[in-house]
Amino acid sequence: MAQLECNNLTIGYEDGIVAENINFSLEQGDYLCILGENGSGKTTLMKTLLGLIEPISGEIIMGNGEGRGIGYLPQITQVQKDFPASVSEIVLSGCLNKLGKGLFYKKEHKLLAQSNMEKLGISELAKKSYKNLSGGQQQRVLLARALCAAQNMLLLDEPITGLDYLATEEMYEYISKLNKEGMTIIMISHDKEASLKYATHILDFKDKDIIFSTASEYGEGKAGEKND
Repeated sequence: MAQLECNNLTIGYEDGIVAENINFSLEQGDYLCILGENGSGKTTLMKTLLGLIEPISGEIIMGNGEGRGIGYLPQITQVQKDFPASVSEIVLSGCLNKLGKGLFYKKEHKLLAQSNMEKLGISELAKKSYKNLSGGQQQRVLLARALCAAQNMLLLDEPITGLDYLATEEMYEYISKLNKEGMTIIMISHDKEASLKYATHILDFKDKDIIFSTASEYGEGKAGEKND
């Protein structure tokens, strides 16, 4: 069974449809990059997959009931950049959905946060104020936080926006490493070159023809599996 499957999905809001005829399927360990112009429906799709927006029609099937085990890294805002908390506090907050009826973090949650900080190379920043970090460091903190919520899937909305070249390359490498360890990645991107380098699949919101294909087919110009 596929880890995620979208069938004849139509997305949008009360005031109208944003995109329709979306069909794709991912297995665990796939790496999907979503391409397209601003306003084409990329972020709307991601919010629909997260359950933040109800689909207008069609269906989303999560294999093995994994809908609650998704880590999410949204686009960062200026308010978030200036958030007055320590790195460890922000990373640990990714475990909130694991608390259940409890009010306090358990030892296992703190160990998970520590492990993810080590994985993202930010352990030495644990006690530092998040707002005083560089853009690249802040994104790694938020990625570590998303990992605390994730089981086998990460949704990333343009995680390299605003980063310099070095921080961008580091972020791509961290995400690629997570994917090679078995994490399914769904990432919105404007970087077609990097998408073809790292992704296994491409979903292109190209005008009204939403194309889903393997990255190799897309790179060779053979992507013809249109969702119509």
